[in-house]
Amino acid sequence: MELTILGVSFGLLLLIGVPVGFAVGLSSVATIIAAGLPVAVVFQKMVGGMQVFSFLAIPFFVFAGELMLHGGIAQRIVRFANSLVGHVRGGLGMSNVLGCTLFGGVAGSPVADVSAMGSVMIPLMKKEGYDTDYAVNVTTHASLVGALMPTSHNLILYTLATAGIASVSVLGMILACVVPALLLTGLNLLAAYGVAIQRGYPTRGAFQGWGEVFNSFVAALPGLLIVGIILVGILSGVFTATESAATAVLWALLITAVAYRSLSWNDFIKSCAKACKTTGVVLFLIGISNAFGYFLAMYEVPERTGELMSTVTQNPWMIFLMINIALFVLGTFLDMAPTLLICTPIFLPIAQKFGMDPTQFGVVILINCALGLNTPPVGTTQAVGCAIGGISVGEVMRSILPFYGALLACMMLVTYVPAFSLWLPTMVLGH
Repeated sequence: MELTILGVSFGLLLLIGVPVGFAVGLSSVATIIAAGLPVAVVFQKMVGGMQVFSFLAIPFFVFAGELMLHGGIAQRIVRFANSLVGHVRGGLGMSNVLGCTLFGGVAGSPVADVSAMGSVMIPLMKKEGYDTDYAVNVTTHASLVGALMPTSHNLILYTLATAGIASVSVLGMILACVVPALLLTGLNLLAAYGVAIQRGYPTRGAFQGWGEVFNSFVAALPGLLIVGIILVGILSGVFTATESAATAVLWALLITAVAYRSLSWNDFIKSCAKACKTTGVVLFLIGISNAFGYFLAMYEVPERTGELMSTVTQNPWMIFLMINIALFVLGTFLDMAPTLLICTPIFLPIAQKFGMDPTQFGVVILINCALGLNTPPVGTTQAVGCAIGGISVGEVMRSILPFYGALLACMMLVTYVPAFSLWLPTMVLGH
């Protein structure tokens, strides 16, 4: 009965438009009352869920991303990307893919990525004769690579969501995401180029020479170095993953305020305010999801879900496909953080039972969450991209298939070929 109340109340609250965090909290309170337990249990689990030292990395990474967003990094990255591929047919779209990937590595947030790069590239592509739906689709899909980058706080959220289920390190997740991020970038480039050829988009002048490539790279290098600093620092043992996030903030301040001198006082205040708001939301979701997860474990939801899937098939490939479908459907209604926090305790034990490594599953769920960011009705990155481009979601969805195909291909390869996510962690960490 209590499990039914938990699931039904959560679903109904979502359907009537209650924000996810409040839906999780209210359904947890309803379940507590039905079980005859003290309501204080919910609040104890919330506070306990937020009192983790490694959570300090989240506000730091969020703040570093906001500083990069408001600090003029995007324009320099666009120039570098254009110098590489801007001269080929549809090159502006391919420049967009490279630019979003590079900025995603700096900011670590798909929403920040599409906000920064979209405000530069979408109007520019429209001015150069590219269709608006193409410009928006290229930008929103390329920005999703940011979810897999070392500066992404979602990597940390996943490792925290695995507590008590599996041992997953932040460094292992960072390394596991490198190859899938490169793979997704390559597939996005193919999709952008293929659609550009199909629609007959023009070239944008001749190759400007390796001198321009070098100069633009040097101009963008200080911002891009943040990824290298994080990786080298953690691998060398100079600092932990949490300390690397604080280092990222310091580096972002030095680059935007001192080196580039592009961060005004007003932009700094905006960055602080947005980072505080985002951190508050994320920590609230972490706390309330910890209470929700307590009930999921109490009423053996993962075990029962696994048993239900096992009655359908015992084939691991089919089980993984069913997990992907379930994550995709849930991701269209939930934002990235709640999807990670709610779905990991349910589906990770099932994936492990059928032979999937928890680090590999982390990459799979991150890609699924990224897909959800670009799918209605939530579709946060898609909503931002459409707002910048001045186009409806419906118009964008009509031509989304090639770009969706790139993302789905990446997800299937990571799901069924473990080497894509596990080769680098195995090589570097030895396990």
